[in-house]
Amino acid sequence: MQSQTFSQRIGCIFISEDKGDSAIIVVMQNINPQSESHEELAANIRTWAHELGFQAVGIADTNLAEAETGLMNWLAQGFHGQMDYMAKHGAKRSRPAELVKGTLRVISLRMNYLPPEAKDSWEVLHEGESAYISRYALGRDYHKLIRKRLSQLAKRIRIAAAKFEGRIFVDSAPVMEVALASKAGLGWRGKHTLLLSQDAGSWFFLGEIYVSLPLPVDRQEREHCGSCTRCIDICPTQAIIAPYQLDARRCISYLTIELKGSIPVALRPLIGNRIYGCDDCQLVCPWNRFAKMTVEQDFSVRNGLDDVSLMELFAWEESEFSARLSGSAIYRIGHEQWLRNIAVAMGNAPKSAMFVAALKTRENHASELVREHVSWALSCQGAQP
Repeated sequence: MQSQTFSQRIGCIFISEDKGDSAIIVVMQNINPQSESHEELAANIRTWAHELGFQAVGIADTNLAEAETGLMNWLAQGFHGQMDYMAKHGAKRSRPAELVKGTLRVISLRMNYLPPEAKDSWEVLHEGESAYISRYALGRDYHKLIRKRLSQLAKRIRIAAAKFEGRIFVDSAPVMEVALASKAGLGWRGKHTLLLSQDAGSWFFLGEIYVSLPLPVDRQEREHCGSCTRCIDICPTQAIIAPYQLDARRCISYLTIELKGSIPVALRPLIGNRIYGCDDCQLVCPWNRFAKMTVEQDFSVRNGLDDVSLMELFAWEESEFSARLSGSAIYRIGHEQWLRNIAVAMGNAPKSAMFVAALKTRENHASELVREHVSWALSCQGAQP
């Protein structure tokens, strides 16, 4: 996931409840309205969106009845784990007009995030002494950049439209972004629950603008996964329990980002060296051979996080964690959870006296959560209690 924080991670599963990034209400009334048809306005919105750095834009209606059924079934089975916010908004998540009164259409937009300079993901995953961080989190936090661009797009719409009310969203409110993007023709929901595009794969963020304008809607794209099950087969924890069904409680992205307490012992060895999120299902997807690299400097690798040792990151004190990761999506999990995740990865790393020595420096950490995971890691390293 909202923390994919998990951008575009299933429209009903990984959507962060982040009040600090609450969506912006935009009430727009133009003093000198232009005379413009909705068809012309829709065409202009596409042009403006591309000028603002979005690679694709589509328009959907607000009927998410089918997605709502899937959401309710998913919640009923408890697949959301401790993400209580997934249930507390009720039907507002799947009924845009109830979340924002007067909404008639949703403008869905896509922005690539894969940094071209990042080290090959498989190489990092196969280096047990290195830390793997989900590619979307290697640079600056995407919320601010995309929210700013959406605001700029909304201002352009304001100039052209006589009157409308709208609200922008960037993974920060009860919005089924994948379902809406699919309806808007930006792609289809893959078997791993992410949105897939024939010309862009899945390495992108999504953003939305709810509007009260009766804009013409785009045609929904049919799915193109066929009989492929690579994403299901590769999942380290087998969190994709069936095509299009994700048990978040087993997902490494949930375990390392959303879960605030102890990581289940049985799942710890399966996490490997993934300390923030997981990309395996995207890495094996055939459609990602068509993925495009980002051109946004904000998404460039910071602090060498694409290729950095577990030892180095584990040594960061809270002040260094805050200084280095300020403005990063990772900052949201906090130092305690950061150490918890790295301790698990160190427990999974090749046995080494250096790892044992590093772990012992945190044996008496003030956090019980950190101490527990350090103790487990030391046992995995064969250290004597």
